[in-house]
Amino acid sequence: MQVAGNQLQHLRQYYHQQLNSLYGEDETEALFVTCCAHYLKLSHSAVRSQLNSHVNQSDLLKIYDAAKALHQQIPLQYILGEAWFYQLPFKVNPSVLIPRPETEELVDRILKDHPHLTSLLDLGTGSGCIPVSIKHQRPEARVAACDISDTALETAKLNAKTNAAEVCFFKYNILGAESLNIPNPAFEVVVSNPPYIKSSEKQSMHPNVLNHEPHLALFVEGEDDILFYTKIVDLCKTVLLPGGTLYFELNPLTAEQVLEKVMKSGLFTHAEQILDLSGKQRFLKASRNRT
Repeated sequence: MQVAGNQLQHLRQYYHQQLNSLYGEDETEALFVTCCAHYLKLSHSAVRSQLNSHVNQSDLLKIYDAAKALHQQIPLQYILGEAWFYQLPFKVNPSVLIPRPETEELVDRILKDHPHLTSLLDLGTGSGCIPVSIKHQRPEARVAACDISDTALETAKLNAKTNAAEVCFFKYNILGAESLNIPNPAFEVVVSNPPYIKSSEKQSMHPNVLNHEPHLALFVEGEDDILFYTKIVDLCKTVLLPGGTLYFELNPLTAEQVLEKVMKSGLFTHAEQILDLSGKQRFLKASRNRT
């Protein structure tokens, strides 16, 4: 099916004809407005108020192609190459997870807990959304972040440059035995949103996530569902300063196991689970002992 004409209203009609069955009428309308706003450099309200305006052939083709990609259930952020996180633009591609609203809650929690943050390490940074956002808000802090993926690190470095945030990025395998090869390898805050989805959960996941986002950053392979959390707790012996704070984003299905692992490590005087805005056990905060 082709677009009936070169006005915005024709593109709008095409979007609804092609996508309503997949996304529903309201979400399709939001996707149409977002795509037009992105490619035409308009506000969302301007798109809605200018449906009779004509679109040049080049822009029409971009918006049309975006609809075809959406029909294949490719996430909109990958189509546009951009996602907004904590009021900052982040480049995204299939090598990194699309930043989630829940992770914004985690960043917000860290910033509120540490108004005078001195140093932070993000383990498994992906797009760099956590350290870049925090460095943007706490420019005086020393911020570092690592990932095992070279392409993810390239994306994270680009996002740091775009947002004028000086972050030390380095390659590191959390599951490896090597020590951190960076200056001042101990930090006031250690944070991680590690792979935590169990393989058994794949069948219940939406195709646009399962088929397009990086499995390396999503899934825990093997029988140990909290393997990454266990390794990070062990790392805290050397990377988290006495009296420092560890933050995790959690899978609610394994949240209790992670809490038990943290408390049995003997490194922490206190640990608590924190609910996200939907009421799920989404975060963990643990305070390291001072000796």
